[in-house]
Amino acid sequence: MDPDQGDGRRVGGLEGDQGDGPGVLGLEGDQGDGPGVGGLEEDGAAASQPPAGSGGPESCLDHSDSDDHEFVTFRPSSLPEQHYAPSTSEPVSSGLRTLSELLSWGRSSASPLDVATVLLAGRDPPLATSNHRTLVSHDMMGGYLDDRFVQGTEAVAPYAFYHWQHIDIFNYFTHNLVTIPPAVWINAGHRHGVLVIGTFITEWTEGAAVCEAFLKDEESYRQVADRLVQISHYHGFDGWLINIENSLSEVAVRNTPLFLRYLTDQMHLRRPGSLVIWYDSVLEDGKLQWQNELNTRNRMFFDACDGLFTNYNWTESSLEAIGSMAAEDPALGGRRADVYVGVDVFARGEVVGGMLDTNKALKLIRKHNFSAAIFAPGWVYESIHDKTSFRIHQDKFWALLSDLLEPHRSTTPLPFVSSFCQGFGKALYWRGQLEKRGGWFNLSAQELQPLYGQEALRAMAPPEEGGGLRARGPPEEVGGGRVLMARGCPEEAWSGGSSLLLEGQLPAAEPPGVGLRVFSLQLPLPPVSLMTLVFKSSAGVSVSLELHWIKDKTMEVTGRPVALEDSDPVVRTLDRLSGGWGRGGWTVRCYRLELQDCELREVLVWVQREQPHDVAFSCRLGEVMVLDQAGLQAPSEAVQGVCIVDVVWLRGPGGPGPLCLSATLRWSYPPRLWRYFRLWWRQLRGPGPRVQAGPPVPLGRAYSTLFRLTELEVPGAPARVELMVEPVLKEGLLVPEGLWGRRSLSYSGPVETSGDIN
Repeated sequence: MDPDQGDGRRVGGLEGDQGDGPGVLGLEGDQGDGPGVGGLEEDGAAASQPPAGSGGPESCLDHSDSDDHEFVTFRPSSLPEQHYAPSTSEPVSSGLRTLSELLSWGRSSASPLDVATVLLAGRDPPLATSNHRTLVSHDMMGGYLDDRFVQGTEAVAPYAFYHWQHIDIFNYFTHNLVTIPPAVWINAGHRHGVLVIGTFITEWTEGAAVCEAFLKDEESYRQVADRLVQISHYHGFDGWLINIENSLSEVAVRNTPLFLRYLTDQMHLRRPGSLVIWYDSVLEDGKLQWQNELNTRNRMFFDACDGLFTNYNWTESSLEAIGSMAAEDPALGGRRADVYVGVDVFARGEVVGGMLDTNKALKLIRKHNFSAAIFAPGWVYESIHDKTSFRIHQDKFWALLSDLLEPHRSTTPLPFVSSFCQGFGKALYWRGQLEKRGGWFNLSAQELQPLYGQEALRAMAPPEEGGGLRARGPPEEVGGGRVLMARGCPEEAWSGGSSLLLEGQLPAAEPPGVGLRVFSLQLPLPPVSLMTLVFKSSAGVSVSLELHWIKDKTMEVTGRPVALEDSDPVVRTLDRLSGGWGRGGWTVRCYRLELQDCELREVLVWVQREQPHDVAFSCRLGEVMVLDQAGLQAPSEAVQGVCIVDVVWLRGPGGPGPLCLSATLRWSYPPRLWRYFRLWWRQLRGPGPRVQAGPPVPLGRAYSTLFRLTELEVPGAPARVELMVEPVLKEGLLVPEGLWGRRSLSYSGPVETSGDIN
């Protein structure tokens, strides 16, 4: 599939036997409906019970005793190296390189930490009704880079993707035999209603041997298909790109459509809405010969699965040929959207477009009514010298394509909340306060992204005076002042690592306001809901909201809500339950929406000048939230069943070094409630009898009910420490410390260090 057919590929070879698993579903006790963490809840978070096969979680969760004891010993970690970094036992994502690895895969050997915790969100329009789909295939420098760290990592200028509303399918691609998308990518894609699929690839001589082994008969290809289904189900992703880039024997090519059909049927059965897509490579006679189109020589593979991803060296005549074929065949004519025409962003070989001319290829594809497969858009990152300028180049690239992409609305239940965090930043913020300085990357922390670019940039009269939500017509089509830029900005944030920065000019000769369409949603509203907007703006401008909604499923209405006074009882209650607002110069506005049988569709932010002269402005959006007023009450759910497993003791650097602890924490908490968790620890006693308990010290954030603690410096033995789990709720309400999860660990052994570590 890689257009650059040079050396240096990592190829999955045929090693050992093929395993002895049966050729049916249900291997390794995989009998439930949820993935490896015990299932995904309807609102998109992982179920609270921990995975099977990872240290006896059932008995751990049943413990009534809140204290564990360990005898400190230093021995190599027994955790599998493919899932945990050998030196630190930090959890990492990885693929499978050999057929024997694939056939021997089981839940008990899989990583419980590398599992998606976000269900695929709904979207409008549904993918099945979209005529012009966009698939992105992420092939970047061998894969499993910063994104391989399940819990995130320190990174100064990482690659990330955040234009999710413009794409439909995300494929994670490497040259491993089996590429399992890292959980951070699955979480980010699912949050935006985008399917995430892995890759099964065979290449060269070694790949041919793999194919001859697993395509020799029905039992063999069913074994492989079953394993692929189970892996997808366990990790929580949505299908496979099948890429056979080697010649096939007569027997193997005859069995390939049968393999595809069986895999596709089983994927649909286990994960409704999933996709299996074939890459244009092998022909019906088994020859490896890229066609750059769908034709009679590769049609049998297309017919056996959900779609075809063409090679990149097509011309407009290739597209015309597919169109003619579709016109003559009604069955094919109804599947034009299943033809994904490949576009290599690196522009290798004789291709249309690529690089900053990728839009030229996309124009032709849309002209002929086909879907597009954009390969390796990481070119944007790889091609720039100054990686810290990545956001600028990323936004430029996708802006060139935006008119040719069909954005979808996100559908999500209440509470709806987004801090505009892109999943990476220069620092980490919480409620407007700096929590941790330094570059970081974790796509599981990425929240629902806004519509980037120049949107709805029109002048409007000042908002009407008075209270309540007033219906009004659409903005006047008047030129003039416009938002110059809307971009993610890491310099300051309300929560996470970035905010949405709006910058522009409001000329005195033009109408006083400009607006930006921030979110396009499909959000059913209760009779009374609350909405908050957190922002910072420059002097001389005012900031307001405009909402578009659907009344009784038919009538489109536009209105501007009026902010509640700070003295309003609802505002005071929300402020009290949230722990206080107005930190760090941020403004928090609260609105009451009384809308019966309505569905919120658009959220716009308007900036208006307050003076009669020209005004250059900046407005930093920190968070938008919508919640049901009926649910505004103090949190009452407590974290349950905290346990500590897979303990590893290490010596820190320098002489004998300090004592360091690595361990996995598990706990239970209702998935419908949490946004993420903050982890804390403190010293309770030791190593001396006079040592007093220390204050809580932050450990990090968890986006799952599992967290791997790595290389924590703790007091020398004997001592006792406490680990704490604080839920951060979607509504932003503070959970009292009495409801946090806690578990203490006492330990003794031959190791002693002088001094206390706080």
